[in-house]
Amino acid sequence: MREGSLEAPTRHVLDWQNPWFWDDKALEAEMERIFHICHGCRRCFNLCDSFPRLFDLIDNGSTGEVDGVKKEDYAQVEEACTLCDMCFMTKCPYVPPHEWAVDFPHLMLRHRAVQARKNGIGFVDGQLADTDRAGRLGTFAAGLANWATDETNTLTRPAIERFAGIHHGARLPRYDGETFEIRAAREATPVNQAAPAFGKRKAVLYATCYVNFNRTDIGAAARAVLAKNGVETEVVYPACCGMPKLELGDIEAVAAAARQVTAALLPWIDKGYDVIALTPSCALMLKFEWPLILPKDPAVERLSQATFDVSEYVVDIAKKDGLAPGLEPIEGGVSVHLACHARAQNMGAKAAEMLRLAPKTRVAVIERCSGHGGIWGARSENFEIAMKVGKPAAQAALKNDTRFVVSECPLAAEHLMQVMEMTAGEKRPEPFRALHPIELLARAYGLMEREP
Repeated sequence: MREGSLEAPTRHVLDWQNPWFWDDKALEAEMERIFHICHGCRRCFNLCDSFPRLFDLIDNGSTGEVDGVKKEDYAQVEEACTLCDMCFMTKCPYVPPHEWAVDFPHLMLRHRAVQARKNGIGFVDGQLADTDRAGRLGTFAAGLANWATDETNTLTRPAIERFAGIHHGARLPRYDGETFEIRAAREATPVNQAAPAFGKRKAVLYATCYVNFNRTDIGAAARAVLAKNGVETEVVYPACCGMPKLELGDIEAVAAAARQVTAALLPWIDKGYDVIALTPSCALMLKFEWPLILPKDPAVERLSQATFDVSEYVVDIAKKDGLAPGLEPIEGGVSVHLACHARAQNMGAKAAEMLRLAPKTRVAVIERCSGHGGIWGARSENFEIAMKVGKPAAQAALKNDTRFVVSECPLAAEHLMQVMEMTAGEKRPEPFRALHPIELLARAYGLMEREP
């Protein structure tokens, strides 16, 4: 056995169809085993609140060791986990192929899944995780929905907090008045036949629930940049990837979503299309999480191999085919927040690499978690923790003093903006906008308005 984690980390499949996975005693034994390892290492103390909670439980226990922690208190550690994967990807020296095989996020997911099966998923939690239903309703009544969910609305937000447990100060996603699918069908995007990649590539954009219902500008920018570079695109949105339900431990629902989305996207792969997921959490699901949940499904594996993150895809075009000319500098520079679920794809800092394609552009990289964790950071009991976790990233962005701040994860970007606003106060620079990197590249090409 070698100390450290010099080999590339690998993940074991989620053995959720094995009765052992759901056994309380087996789960407690595995948590105790891994907590012993974490106690002896403590390298992850500053990543999120899970590890300080664990170490406080140990240090304040009767023995100062893991055996002094009550089993019922293990849930406190799991409740603070956002499933960001950063302990697995960047810190832990004992991940597989090390024989201790520590996968802390998937252990927390297993605990969450066991509790969900035993106790059920609450009605409100289930509704919040149904992003397709919420998206259809929100898009249909965008004006009303955006008014009601605005964090400055003192009439509705306290009521939302009482009913849904969403902190009244948490900034929530806004809805567009039409879906990205409808917008893409309405807007013509001529393909640049003079581009080096023309005729070599075509891609189907998996819209993702967030881009389809909340931020269609991200999808429009992706289509425009790809068309500029000679890539024919189609837009498909069969359903949510299931990440919100994974966060609740509803693995069976995630498996069902995987089968549904795979069935819709596979015919495009058969026709020679690449698949591009427009947000990193969804790309992570298609590339990595689905094959671990359905390891014997060849269709899921084929989709995994054909899927790209949008920044990854543009960088691949630049390296293999060459980009179309016309990129202008991004004046004032840009701070690129590397979203946790982009980093977990183990593909490198593609967002920063993509924006460096714009000439004479200062690109600063932020490698700290924004703290949002999907719906986790908006919950009343977690909001202050989410703000605390995101503060180092916000301070780094403010120190960079760039005109733009971007993140591949739109939720992370909005949360980071809120933390920056609270951190900077009246010293906040203008203009101050959270964008997706592909939106900024589209501006550098002159394909979208230069001012947000």
